[in-house]
Amino acid sequence: MHDDRALVDGRLERALRQFIRPAQYADRVPLTLSVWHVPGEPVPVAEARKGTYEPFATGTPWGSPWSTSWFRLEGAVPDAWAGRRVEAVIDPGFTGDGPGFQAEGMVYDARGIPLKGIHPRNRHVPVGAPASGGEQVSLLLEAAANPAVLHDYEPTLLGDVLTAGDRPLYTFASAELAVLDETVWHLVLDIEVLSELMRELPADRTRHHEIVRSLEDMLDALDLHDVAGTAAAARAALAGTLSRPASASAHRISAAGHAHIDSAWLWPLRETVRKASRTFANVTALAADYPELVFACSQAQQYTWVKEHQPHIWERIKKAVADGNWAPVGSMWVESDANMPGGEALARQIVHGRRFFAEELGVQTEEIWLPDSFGYTAAFPQLAKLAGIKWFLTQKLSWNQANKMPHHTFWWEGIDGTRVFTHFPPVDTYNAQFHARELAHAEQNFADKGRATRSLVPFGWGDGGGGPTREMLEKARRLRDLEGSPRVEIEKPSAFFTAAEEEYGPQAPVWSGELYLELHRATYTTQAKTKQGNRRSEHLLREAELWATTAALRLPDQPYPYDTLDRIWKTVLLHQFHDILPGSSIAWVHREARDTYARVREELEAIIGDSVAALARTAGGGDRPMVLNASPYGRSEVVRIEGGALGFVDVPPLASAPVTDSVTGSPVTVTWEAAGIVLDNGLLRVVVDGDGLLSSVRDLAAGREVLAPGSRGNLLQLHPDHPNQWDAWDIDQHYRRRHTDLTDAESVELVEEGPLRAVVRVVRTFGKSRITQDLLLSAASPRLDVVTEVDWQESEKVLKAAFPLDVHAERSTAEIQFGHVHRPTHTNTSWDAARFEICAHRWLRVAEPGYGIAVLNDSTYGHDVTRAEHRDGLGTTVRLTLLRAPHSPDPETDLGSHRFSYALLPGAGVTQAVREGLALNLPLRAAAAPELTPLVSTDHPALTVESVKLAEDRSGDVVVRLYESAGGRADATLRLGFPVARAQITDLLERPLRDAPIGDEGLTIGLRPFQILTLRLRPA
Repeated sequence: MHDDRALVDGRLERALRQFIRPAQYADRVPLTLSVWHVPGEPVPVAEARKGTYEPFATGTPWGSPWSTSWFRLEGAVPDAWAGRRVEAVIDPGFTGDGPGFQAEGMVYDARGIPLKGIHPRNRHVPVGAPASGGEQVSLLLEAAANPAVLHDYEPTLLGDVLTAGDRPLYTFASAELAVLDETVWHLVLDIEVLSELMRELPADRTRHHEIVRSLEDMLDALDLHDVAGTAAAARAALAGTLSRPASASAHRISAAGHAHIDSAWLWPLRETVRKASRTFANVTALAADYPELVFACSQAQQYTWVKEHQPHIWERIKKAVADGNWAPVGSMWVESDANMPGGEALARQIVHGRRFFAEELGVQTEEIWLPDSFGYTAAFPQLAKLAGIKWFLTQKLSWNQANKMPHHTFWWEGIDGTRVFTHFPPVDTYNAQFHARELAHAEQNFADKGRATRSLVPFGWGDGGGGPTREMLEKARRLRDLEGSPRVEIEKPSAFFTAAEEEYGPQAPVWSGELYLELHRATYTTQAKTKQGNRRSEHLLREAELWATTAALRLPDQPYPYDTLDRIWKTVLLHQFHDILPGSSIAWVHREARDTYARVREELEAIIGDSVAALARTAGGGDRPMVLNASPYGRSEVVRIEGGALGFVDVPPLASAPVTDSVTGSPVTVTWEAAGIVLDNGLLRVVVDGDGLLSSVRDLAAGREVLAPGSRGNLLQLHPDHPNQWDAWDIDQHYRRRHTDLTDAESVELVEEGPLRAVVRVVRTFGKSRITQDLLLSAASPRLDVVTEVDWQESEKVLKAAFPLDVHAERSTAEIQFGHVHRPTHTNTSWDAARFEICAHRWLRVAEPGYGIAVLNDSTYGHDVTRAEHRDGLGTTVRLTLLRAPHSPDPETDLGSHRFSYALLPGAGVTQAVREGLALNLPLRAAAAPELTPLVSTDHPALTVESVKLAEDRSGDVVVRLYESAGGRADATLRLGFPVARAQITDLLERPLRDAPIGDEGLTIGLRPFQILTLRLRPA
C-alpha cells in the first residue's frame, strides 16, 4: 500500500493552521480596557480595586521589567449568544518564550475573587457555559511583566529589578469575549491525537495506514469554508479509528497532573507566590469540568504562601484534596537541593513538609518527590524510611551526559543499607503534554520491560505556565484505551507506586549509593556567599537549639523560642531550594539571600546570647573567661577571648569550660631556614617557601611527609571556565586542559608568633583580583588552617586550591549527610570518569592502608580528586573548588569580597575528620557563662550527636538525634546530664516507636553503620 502520510501531513497542517484552529472561536467582541500601573512591588487585589484606572487600548506597550499592571476588562455578552459557551480570551502580549518565562496574569471577578491564571497555552476565562445573553462582564487582570532572562546564556541586567531598566516589555494584543465552538474544539483534539500517533507508528504498520486513511476521510468530509457546519461530520469520520482499543500488552501510563514550580529561579521569591497562586487557581477550576483530574503538588512552602496570600484559592485546594482531585506529594518543605543541605537540615525538610501536609490537609504523604534536583545523596533512603516514607521519585537523571541509568524502577539502597522503592519516569520529562512522541518514548525507553508494565507521567506546564490544561485532559480521555498507544490512566502517584511495587517490587533491581547527576557539577560552587550563608545558618541553628534547650532545662522560667526557631528553620529550608542553594538563580534571588542570611545570623546570635546570658545570671560568672563548645566532641584548642587575647581551653562536648593558663602539648615555634619559614607545634612541621606555598608538611607523630615529592601544597590554580551551556550550573571536563598556577606572591610574612599560634600571611594578585591567605598553626592542633580573603574580580574563571598528597588512594571518602561515601580516584569506567567534580560537606579524605589525610572546609562543597605520578611513585591530588565567575543568569556572580577557611589534616582517620570538620565549622564561643556540663555525652568516637532540642509538640521533652559516623558498628552508653523519667526511640517526626531502657550510666545504644537514631527524653 502506498503511504500517503507526507501528503496528508501537508494538507492537514495547512487546514489546521489556516481554517480549523481559527474556527474554534466562532464570534468575538472586544472588551473595554483600563489600566492602573502599580508603582513599586505587587499589591493585593483589595488595594488594586481602589486604584486609579485610565483608559487603555490594545496595541499599547506596557510593563517595565518586574512591574505589575492591573487591567479592568469590561463588556457585555451579546443577546444573540444565549445558549452558547462564552469565554473571555486574553492575550496581554505573550511572546514565543514559552509558558512561565514571560508575562503572566491572574484574573479576578469584580468582587476580587480569584478565578484563574492566564498563560500562553491557557488564555481563556469562563463566562457562561451556556451563557444567557446580556450578562455584564467585569474582570480584573493582575498582569506581571516578568522578563525572559535566559537567552542563549548571554549576560543580562534583566535579572534584578535594580538593574533591569524601565523599557516596556510587552504590547497588549487582545481582550475579547468569544464563543467557543465545542465541536470544532473537539475536532482539533481528535486530529492532534491521531496525527501525532500516526507519526510515531512505523510506516509498515496497518494501524499507521488506518490513521492516514481516516484523516484523509476527515479532510474530505470537512468544508474548510464552513468548518463549524461540517465539523460534526469530520469528527464522525475519525470516530471509528479513535474507538479501537489498545493491545493487551500495551504499556500502562499512570498520569498525574503536575506543575513543577521552582520556588525561585529566573524570578524572585515574591513572584513564586503569584506563580503558585495562578497555577493552583487553574487546577482547582479545571477540576470542576474534569472530575478525573488528579494534580500532584509538592513543596509545603508554596501551599503556605497561597494560604497566606490567597485564602480563596486555599479553600479550593482543601476541597480538591477532599474530593480526590489534588494529591499533596513530596513530603518536603521545598524541593531542595539534595547534595549540599546538612544532615539535620535534610531531616527538617522532611519533618516540616510531612507535618504541614498532615496538619493542614490531613494527608500522610508517602513519597519523596524531587524530579529536578541535581543529584541525590545516599542518605536519603534512611531518612525517608525513618519518616514513614515508602517511595522516591526523580526525573533529572535523564539529563546525564555520559551514562544512562540502567533501570527506571528499582530499589535504591542508602549508605546504611536501607532501601526505598524508586521510580525514574522513562518519559524523560516532568512537563508532559500527552504528545504521542512522549508516550512512545516512555514505552520504548522503559528499561524494565518484560517484568514491569507501567510507568508514571507527570503532565502539565510548569514554572508558572499554569499546570494541566483542558486540552491535556481531553487528550488523556482519548488515549485511555487507544490502539497503537500506551494506555493512559490519570491517577494519584500513590496508586502508581502501590501497583508498581506489587507487580515488580520483589524482583526489582538494586542501585546502591548516591544518584550522581552527570551534569550541573558547578552547582557545588557557584554563588559562594549563598552556600556560606547556608552552612553558617545550619551550624548556628545547632548552637541556638542546644543552648536554648540547656537554658530551658536548667532554668524553669526560661522560655524556649519555639516560634522563632520554627520560622528561621523554614527560612533556611526555603533557601535550600534546588535553584537557590546551588547558585543557579538570577541576581535578585542571591542578593536577597545574602540579606536574609545576615538577618538569620543576627537572630540566631540573639537566641544564643539570650540563652547564655540567662544561664550566667542564674549561676553567676567566675573570674576566668568561659568558652562554649557546641560540638559533640571534647576539644583542646587555642581560642580568642574578649579583647582579642588568645587563651587555651580544654572543654567537654556540648558544654563550657574556663580558659586555662596551661597548654596541652608543645608550644608553637617559628624558625627561618633556607627552605623558608618553619612552623612547628610538636604535631606538624610546616615549611612555607618564598612563594608562600607549602614546600613541606611533616606529620611528626607518624614520621612521614604529607606532600608528594617535588610538589607544593596550597597551590592556587586558575582555569578558564566556559561550559558548553548552563553557565551557572556546569563545569565541563575540558576546563582542565588549561590552567595557570598562581605562584607569584606579592608578600610572604610572619604576622603572628607566639607559643599559642603562628601565622604566615601570603598576599597574591592576579588579573584584577587579590587574595590574602593566613597559614595558621595553633598549639595542640593536628591541622593547618588556611584563612582566606579574596577580592574576586575575574570573568569566566574557576579558582582551585590544590594539595598534591603522598598517599596512594584508590578512592576518596567524602562526608555527606549522616555519614560518608567512597568514590574511585581512577577513571576505569565511564561512570568513574563522569565524577570529575564531586560534592563533600565538611571534609574529604584520601588514604592508603594505615594512613589518611583529610582536607576540611567551612563553606566549600565542590572538589576534585585525581591520581598524579610523582618522582617516587603515585600520589593523590585533592583540590577544593573555591570560586567561579559565570555570567548567566547572574552576570556578576561571585564578584566581590569573600572570606572562608579550609584546612589540611594529616594522619586523619574518619573519626578525626568528623571531629575536626565539626570543630572548623563550630568555632568555640567565648562568653560570660557558667561552667556547663553536657546534657548528653558519650566517649565513643563514632557516635556523633547531630542535634539537641526540645520536642516540636512543645511538651518539654528533649529530642536528641545522633548517628554512627565511621561506617562501622557502635556500642556505647549515652550519658544523661539531667534527670530523665522516660526515654523513647522515635521516628524522624519525633513519634515514639519503643521505649529505651535507662541504666545507671545512661542509655545503652547499639548502632549499625551510619544508623540514625532519634531519642525523646522526658525530664523527671
